[in-house]
Amino acid sequence: MDMLRRSSVFAAEVMEVFDRSPTDKELVSQAKALCRDYIHSRLNRAGIGWSKPEQSLSASGGALAEVSSVLLWLGDELEYLRPSVYRNVARQLNITVASESVVSDAYLAVAEEIFTSGITWGKVVSLYAVAGALAVDCVRHGQPAMVHTIVDCLGEFVRKSLTLWLKRKGGWTDITKCVVNSDPSFRSHWLVSAACTCCHFLKAVVFYLLRER
Repeated sequence: MDMLRRSSVFAAEVMEVFDRSPTDKELVSQAKALCRDYIHSRLNRAGIGWSKPEQSLSASGGALAEVSSVLLWLGDELEYLRPSVYRNVARQLNITVASESVVSDAYLAVAEEIFTSGITWGKVVSLYAVAGALAVDCVRHGQPAMVHTIVDCLGEFVRKSLTLWLKRKGGWTDITKCVVNSDPSFRSHWLVSAACTCCHFLKAVVFYLLRER
């Protein structure tokens, strides 16, 4: 009961910040909560069992739940465009998922390369798509503990590289504009951006493989 109470309090605190300008710490906390939800969704889709987040965002409702739903939907769009890109990520990177340092270094290297030419929501979605695909690889290879490593890595990258941009956008809720805009040209812009993001990810993979190991 005490764990359930703490989970409910945490969810309430995370969602409360949408009523005001979020701090760096809050943006990172939200990023990690979104990552746990994203990974759980991808593991479910792959038919892999894994412990559920203490408090599912979709179950808790509120602004963060809407952001999570939009993020998952955009992730589906991105993965549909290039299904082979966001599968077997560990094999593409030629890494072993048994080492925490290897998984961390690989994920952060790819993340940094994706964002070398600027920040867009398409690239942010790609960041989550890579995390979800890599988590699936880790669990399939008997390394479920690496899921927490991936979540922490994403949070660290957001803290170092994305918090200022997120503040300028007004926080995570700005991503919902990607789906609520009724202008057909906006959707066309998103799809073009998503297609370019796939190219950024492929370049990031090549960059990681070619650097000194």
